[in-house]
Amino acid sequence: MLSRTASNLYWMGRYLERADFSARLIEATQRLAALPSSYGGAGNAWESALAVACMAAPFKAAGLPLDELNVTEFLTLNADNGSSIRCCLEAARGNARSVRTALTEEAWEAINTAWLEVSRHGTHLDNREKLGSVIELVKHAISAFEGAANRTMLRGDAFWFINLGSAVERADNSARLLDVKYHLLLPRDEPVGGSLDYFQWTTILRTVSAMTAYRWVYRDSVKPWLVADLLILNREIPRSLASCYDEILRHLDLLAAASGKRGPAHRLASAGHARLAQGNIDAIFAGGLHEFLTVFIADNNRLGEAIAEQYLF
Repeated sequence: MLSRTASNLYWMGRYLERADFSARLIEATQRLAALPSSYGGAGNAWESALAVACMAAPFKAAGLPLDELNVTEFLTLNADNGSSIRCCLEAARGNARSVRTALTEEAWEAINTAWLEVSRHGTHLDNREKLGSVIELVKHAISAFEGAANRTMLRGDAFWFINLGSAVERADNSARLLDVKYHLLLPRDEPVGGSLDYFQWTTILRTVSAMTAYRWVYRDSVKPWLVADLLILNREIPRSLASCYDEILRHLDLLAAASGKRGPAHRLASAGHARLAQGNIDAIFAGGLHEFLTVFIADNNRLGEAIAEQYLF
């Protein structure tokens, strides 16, 4: 496969995953913002959403007031924000169009339809109903693409690069979500383990569709260290860091077997996979959850760079 084709497929996977996560993040933030401002809601919640999406600096540079309408529009339909849902879907469609023959008809139609439907909404939000329509549209569209890809695509390098990109992006999103909860959402005068803390951790679980999984696995009330254990070390939950690295390593191994070559990306993925396999949530909290996640995010970025150098240039 040409490196240009591999790059298009890999980044298509990343952009689709980013759009899906942004939609889920906005839904979760709406729940947090519904709290009274004196109880940690409103501005603090939307500030956290921008931090998770790594959009705090671009949003500030745009000179927009920090409120629900401006933040949601910036994250969904803003044409100048390259990481907005609209721009992510546009980029994914552009990449998919460049490698149209590598995709099945069903997979292409899912991406193309998603872009066409979102583009009909323009670049501005008029009300919450429009926002809700965009969020539901995106969630269903990404699920439709994943279903089409899994059911119709050959298990070959095209499929592997799409899923590799999705897994790298998903790992980054999950880590940032956990980190911003731990250091930004909880007000300084609110005790850890208090009712607000409980509500925020519950919202984090709902963001990644893991509330039911948490109850099945732990059969306990929501506790920070158990949520962190689920989303970092538990391989049964698809959005956990450990599960993402299982998928990253598996697809890199498949690509290596097909090409007969291994490289720096495999070494970095194997090292990250081993650290998570040997991880212990008590040790992670003892060393600092923020410190652990900061190192993980940096290592995951290095892995992305290694994948690009090894396969995409």
